[in-house]
Amino acid sequence: MKKNLDIVIVTDTYPPEVNGVALSIVRVVRHLRSARHRVRLVRPRQQDEAANEGDLLVRGLPLPRYPGLRFGLPAWRRLLRAWREERPDVVHIVTEGPLGWSALLAARQLGVPVTSDYRTHFDAYSSHYGLGMLSAAVRAVLRAFHNRTDLTFVPTAALEMQMKRQGYRRLVRVERGVDTRLFNPQRRSLELRTSWGVKPHDPVFLYVGRLAPEKNLELVRAAFDTIRSEQPDARLLWVGDGPARRRMDDGRPGEIFTGVLHGSELAAHYASADIFLFPSVSETFGNVLLEAMASGLAIVAFDLAAAREHMTDGVDASLLVPACDGDELRAAASFIHAARRLARQPDRRRHLGRAARETAEGLTWPVVLNRFEAHLHACAAQPKAALGVAAAH
Repeated sequence: MKKNLDIVIVTDTYPPEVNGVALSIVRVVRHLRSARHRVRLVRPRQQDEAANEGDLLVRGLPLPRYPGLRFGLPAWRRLLRAWREERPDVVHIVTEGPLGWSALLAARQLGVPVTSDYRTHFDAYSSHYGLGMLSAAVRAVLRAFHNRTDLTFVPTAALEMQMKRQGYRRLVRVERGVDTRLFNPQRRSLELRTSWGVKPHDPVFLYVGRLAPEKNLELVRAAFDTIRSEQPDARLLWVGDGPARRRMDDGRPGEIFTGVLHGSELAAHYASADIFLFPSVSETFGNVLLEAMASGLAIVAFDLAAAREHMTDGVDASLLVPACDGDELRAAASFIHAARRLARQPDRRRHLGRAARETAEGLTWPVVLNRFEAHLHACAAQPKAALGVAAAH
């Protein structure tokens, strides 16, 4: 019988912040606690917040150009003191900022096993914020960070292969899951669609995620503009918020900005749309793709990350668009062409949506999180002598 673990999870983001990392980590925490593990969180203090028992909240600062998100400041001495008093069995680091580095150094000094997630291509994102000259340096820092941990979790086989080529070591693949009870085609609402001003056969396009430069949002708009010139009653829903919201929400005909949605309201918006547009080429995964699949939507996405891992072009869920090896104009034209095809083919949309749902039913969170939990057990059980291997590299 496996023993219950004392697990510390270190993260810069956590609900009520809304992003893919925060929402997936809260699921991880709930799963581990339901399995009777002790889970302690180390994260930045949010406004007027008191710590839960066992958690450690540290000072944080707003993330530049990302209102509503914070990053934790270094807390190496506090972590050493706390973990000497109550030594964890394993430390899991979600984000690689100053707080994550503090946790890594403290865990290594104490000989505590430490694992990490690779969730964001920060090196690729830097170019979208005028810092492209730093991308090589950021890439080197990320590699140095993860190579000092005992395991780094990655969500797809393609990302695992790419990172190995870049010199990352001790990678293990654990996919992401989706709540198929919440995200469900049965939540489709005629009343909601009527509020958007559409008739039963008018296509509704959907984007869900942060409204930020690195998300390639202009491609969604370009696709919709092309479609609306042919089908004036089409609609485009933007669900989410972010630094690009003020610029984009300019009253264009046919576009609806909902802001951030949660729970059953979010699920109803998914299920009441018809076609999900996912234009990003910088994601490590893309949790919203699984939510769209579970909701029974046809999907247009590039053949990358979660789309490559879980979808087959024209068969089960999607029209996958080649990224065209850096030829952005050609890739954009292919994306727009795929969206136009689905806008004109309601029967095909429904067929792909049904297939999407079937695929998503095999990607439930319990299956995924049980694998993650097993890796934490294995890491915590390794002999202390082995822990120096990762620390030395």
